[in-house]
Order: sequence, then C-alpha cells, then structure tokens
Amino acid sequence: MTGTRIRIKSKPKRTFQMRIAGLGFRNGHVLVHRAVHENFWTFPGGGAEIGETSEETLRREMMEELEVHVTVDRLLWMVENFFHYEGRDWHELGLYYLMSIPESFPFASDEIVHRIQDGDNALEFKWVPATTEALNALDIPPYFIAGEIENLPETPRHLVWDDRNLDRKGV
Repeated sequence: MTGTRIRIKSKPKRTFQMRIAGLGFRNGHVLVHRAVHENFWTFPGGGAEIGETSEETLRREMMEELEVHVTVDRLLWMVENFFHYEGRDWHELGLYYLMSIPESFPFASDEIVHRIQDGDNALEFKWVPATTEALNALDIPPYFIAGEIENLPETPRHLVWDDRNLDRKGV
C-alpha cells in the first residue's frame, strides 16, 4: 500500500515536494543513482509521505530501491532547493542524511552495481569517488554537495540553493 506523497502541483507549471536522500559511503566512494533516461545523477532517496518521519522515508526508499535495510545516521543538510526540470519550476524541501549501507550491498568502483524498476523509471546505481572533482564531473544536483563531499558538516546545515539559472557548462 502506497502512502500519500508530499507534493503540490500548482499553476503555472510549479511544483513543491519534500525529498529525503541519503549519502552512503564505502572505500572512499559514495553511492549515486539515476533514471536511465536522464543525463544527471542524484543521491538515492525519494519523496516523503504524509505521516512518516524523514528517517522512515529514507529507510523505506532504500528498501524499495536497494532492497536492503540501511541505518540512518545523522542529518547533514536541510535544503530549500529551487530548480527547473521537465518544463516546471520546482521548490523542494530536501533533507540529506548520512546513512550506512550494509556490506552485503554490492561494491565495484565506478560501475553499475544495481538496477531496479521504480514505477515508470528504470534506475541504476553506482559508486563514485567521494571527491569534489568526481562529483563535479558527474553532474549531480544539488551542486553545492560536490564542494562539501570531502568535508561533511558535523552539525546539520540549512541552505537555500537555486539552480534555476545555473549554466552547468561553466561549473
């Protein structure tokens, strides 16, 4: 049974959503994923549902997508994220957690290690070096994380991030 996702669509072409994502590390790499039809990657996670905590959302999403139980460690960032995607302006409240992924989940350096069908989207997952250089080359929004990946905040940080007018060719 699926819950009610926290998402509001309004006119003209604006959407609000709450997304919870996790950063899982192993052997100096961080896990990322993408829908195979996209050119960009993201940190695994998904939409929060009414009535569940953000930690519950992350555990549920990781069970659905990775088929493993993760441990949710600590909150890294609370992001008021603004971006343009699929012809819409998005306003997203994003919570990004540090998470621990069981050793049973496959690891290979910079290769696709897991695939799953998530609704209409075929998702693929891979481990990439947890460096600013590697994340900048990968095209992984929100883009501020690339600059902080080598020095994660000790306490949660709140940011307002606006990618709507960012020219990624110059990054």
